[in-house]
Amino acid sequence: MIGVWNKLNKSTRTNFITIGVIILIYVLCQVMVAAGLMTFLMKGLLIQFCYYAILAVSLNLTVGILGELSLGHAGFMCVGAFASAFFSKSMIDVIENNFIRFSLAIIIGALSAAVFGVIIGVVVLRVRGDYLAIVTLAFGEIIKNVINVMHIGLDSRGFHFSMEVGKLELLEDGEMIIDGAQGIIGTPRDSNFTIGVIFLIITYLIVTNLVNSRSGRAIMAIRDNRIAAESVGIDITKYKILAFTISATLAGVAGVIYSHNITTLEAGRFGYNMSIMILVFVVLGGMGNIRGSMIAAVILTLLPEYLRFLKNYRMLIYAIVLIVMMIFNWSPACINWRKRHSLKDFMNQLMKRFIKSKKEA
Repeated sequence: MIGVWNKLNKSTRTNFITIGVIILIYVLCQVMVAAGLMTFLMKGLLIQFCYYAILAVSLNLTVGILGELSLGHAGFMCVGAFASAFFSKSMIDVIENNFIRFSLAIIIGALSAAVFGVIIGVVVLRVRGDYLAIVTLAFGEIIKNVINVMHIGLDSRGFHFSMEVGKLELLEDGEMIIDGAQGIIGTPRDSNFTIGVIFLIITYLIVTNLVNSRSGRAIMAIRDNRIAAESVGIDITKYKILAFTISATLAGVAGVIYSHNITTLEAGRFGYNMSIMILVFVVLGGMGNIRGSMIAAVILTLLPEYLRFLKNYRMLIYAIVLIVMMIFNWSPACINWRKRHSLKDFMNQLMKRFIKSKKEA
C-alpha cells in the first residue's frame, strides 16, 4: 500500500488527504448531531460553512489563480440563488419529486450564473486592476437592484411581470413568486449539510484539477506575465473567459444551496458587503491556496457567531483575529513554520506508521 501511495503524484496525494479530512469532519459532525452533542447554533452553521467555502474556492480561481480582482462574486451567487429559487417555487406543484426538482434547480442556477460569467469575462478582456474591480462591483449592484424592483406572479393565465409595486393583478388562484424587495418567500428547503459537503468536494476537485492541468498552467502564466504568455501563443481571451465562467458557475451552485436552505430569499443580502467578505476569505486563506480558502471561510464564519456575547467588543476582536491570521498567512517566519509542520507531512507519517504496524502484526 505504501508503494501505491508513493507512486501517486504530489497533487493526487494532496487531493486524497484534503478530501479525506473533509469526509472525516463531516462524519464527526453527523455523529455529534446524532448524539445530541451539537448546539442548535452550530447545526445552523454547518451548511453555511459549505456554501461559503464553495464561494471562497471559486473566487480564488479568479483572484488567486487568474490574478484578477473581482468584487462581483455575490452577484453571481445572487443570479444562481434567484434563478433556482424561482424555478423551484414555480414547479413545486408540478414536480413533486424533491430530488429531481432540486437537481434541475442546481443545473438552472449554475447555467444562469455561467451566462453572466461569460458576459463579465468578455468585458474584463479590456480592463484590469482597479477598473476591473469597479466593473464587477457595478455588476453585483445592478443585479441586486434590478431584482429588488421585479414583481413576478403566477396564476392560471401564466406568469405576470411588473417593475412597479401593486401593479400585478392576479386571479384568486395566483401567487407572487418574486415580490420586489421582499424577494422569494417559501422556497422548498431541499438542501442540507450532506449536499453542501458533496458540492464542496466537487468544487475542490474541479478547481484543483483545473489548476494542475494545461489550462490551469496557462491561466497562471497569464497572471504572472500577460505579455510573455501571449508571446508564446497562449490565448488570453479563451482562458480568461474560462476562468470567469467556471468561477461564476460554482458561485451559482453556492447560491442554489443557500436559497434552498432559507425560507425568505432577499436580494439585499447579496450586496457589496457579501462580496468583500468572500474576498476576505480568499486573502486570509492565501491567494491561490485552495485549502486555505476553505479553512478561512469556516473560521471567519464561525468566529462572529461565537463572539456575539461580547456585544460592542465583538467586531474589535474579529478585526484582531483577521490581523493575526494575515500575519500567520503572509509572514515569512510563519510560512517556514507551516512548511515544517504541514498537514501533508503529518498524514504521510501517519500512513507510514499504519502500514508498519500492519506488517508487524
